[in-house]
Amino acid sequence: MAVLLETTLGDLVIDLYTEERPRACLNFLKLCKVKYYNYCLIYNVQRDFIIQTGDPMGTGRGGESIFCQLYGDQARFFEAEKVPRIKHKKKGTVSMVNNGNDQHGSQFLITTGENLDYLDGVHTVFGEVTEGMDVLKTINETFVDKDFIPYQDIRINHTVILDDPFEDPPGLSIPDRSPEPTKEQLDSGRIGADEEIDDLKGRSADEIEEVQAEKEAKTRAILLEMVGDLPDAEVKPPENVLFVCKLNPVTTDEDLEIIFSRFGPIKSCEVIRDWKTGESLCYAFIEFEKEEDCEKAYFKMDNVLIDDRRIHVDFSQSVAKIKWQGKGGRYTKDDFKEYEKERDKPSKLALKEKVKPKQDAKYDLVLDEDVEESQTSQSRLAKKQKKKKHHHSEDEEDDKRTKKSKDSDRKHEGERCREKIKSVKKDRHRSRSRSQERDYTYSKQRDRYKDDFQIRDWDKKADRSRSPKRSKDKERSKYR
Repeated sequence: MAVLLETTLGDLVIDLYTEERPRACLNFLKLCKVKYYNYCLIYNVQRDFIIQTGDPMGTGRGGESIFCQLYGDQARFFEAEKVPRIKHKKKGTVSMVNNGNDQHGSQFLITTGENLDYLDGVHTVFGEVTEGMDVLKTINETFVDKDFIPYQDIRINHTVILDDPFEDPPGLSIPDRSPEPTKEQLDSGRIGADEEIDDLKGRSADEIEEVQAEKEAKTRAILLEMVGDLPDAEVKPPENVLFVCKLNPVTTDEDLEIIFSRFGPIKSCEVIRDWKTGESLCYAFIEFEKEEDCEKAYFKMDNVLIDDRRIHVDFSQSVAKIKWQGKGGRYTKDDFKEYEKERDKPSKLALKEKVKPKQDAKYDLVLDEDVEESQTSQSRLAKKQKKKKHHHSEDEEDDKRTKKSKDSDRKHEGERCREKIKSVKKDRHRSRSRSQERDYTYSKQRDRYKDDFQIRDWDKKADRSRSPKRSKDKERSKYR
C-alpha cells in the first residue's frame, strides 16, 4: 500500500496506513489513480515544519475529494478520521489538511520537523515517507518569499500507485494516459524547474571574488545604515577627492596644495591632525574641482617621494562630508554646502542691551529691523499693557470686595466665639464656687465630729479611773 510521487527535484515514496485510516487512504489513492495530483505546485514550504501541496490551482484554497467526482458538490469534503489517534512525531509524516470544519479534500502536507504536537487532532495522519528523505530535505531548504511560496517552480509531475488494496468505486472514470497541463497550472510566475539559480557558474575565480566582495560591502553598508552611521546604504563617496597616506609629519596643507595643484584647481586640501595635540596623523584629503584632474593625480602621484617619504594615493571612500539629520535622513553634499554658506552669513540677531542700553537690562534677543517696525511693535505692546492694567484693576477691586466680606464674616465669627468662651468660663466659675462651699461645710462637720469623739474618749477614761477595783487597790497599797 504505497504511492510514488515524481517531483521536479526527485522521487518520494509514501506508505499508507490503510487499516487505521481507510477513508483517507481511499481518497488519496483514487485521486492519484485519476491523475488529479499531476502538475500540482508545492506552494507552502516552511523550513523544519511542513511542505504543503495537493491544490491543482496552487493557491491553497482549492481542491476537492474523490467523492465529489462520484456524488457531486455536496461530497466535496469528507469527515476526518480521529480514531485511532496517530501523532506527528517524526519527519516525513503525511496527513490530510483540515479545511477548518474537521473535513478534508485533496490537500495534504508532509512534516519536515519532529514532535509537532500542535498538529495532532487537527490534521489526519494517513501515511509516512519511507524513501526520498534527501529529496524532502532539498525541498525543505529551498528559498521562499514572505508568504512561504518557493521562488523556484517545485511541483508533482506524476503519481504512480505501487499497491492499491481498495476496489474502484462504481462510476469512477480513470484516464488512459496522463492529461496535459493547462496554462494556468504552468503559469506560476516562479523560476522554472529546469533553470539553474547558480549565478557564479561559468565565471572565473577573479570574477567570483569580485562578486563576493560586492555582496560583503553591500551587507556592511546596510548594517551601517541600520546603526545610523550612513544616511543610505546606496550612498557613494565623491569621485573628485583623493586620499593620501604615509605622509611625513612635517608635511603641511600648503605643501600638498602646491604639489597637487599642477594637475588642476583644488577646492580644499586638509591634513588630518590629532584634535588634542594638533600633530599630523600622516594622511590627508585633497578635493579637486574636476574629476579628470583627480584621475590624473591618482595615476601620476602614487608612490611619489615627498619630504623623504613614499606616499600612497587612492580615491577617497569617506562620506564624512555628507551630513543628515539623524538616522534615515536624505541630505546630500550640496545641502551641506548650503548650510555652511548660511552659517557664515552675519546673523540678524542682536542683544537688546546693544540696541537700547538701560540700567538693569535683561539680555533678550531681538530682531534688528527697521525703526518703523519697532515703533509699531512698541505701540502694540503699550496697548496690550493698558488692557492688562485695566483687567488687573478690575480684578483688584473684586479681590478687595471679597476680602472685605471675608473680614466682616471673620469678625462676627470671632465675637460669637468670645461670647461662647465667656459663658463657658462663668459656668466653670459657678461650679468651682459650689464645690468650694461643699468642701468648707464638709470640713466643718468633720472638725465637729472629731471634737465630739475626743470628748467622749475623755469621759470614758475618767469613768474608768473612778471604778471600785482601782480604789480598793489604792487603799491597800497605802496600808502596806
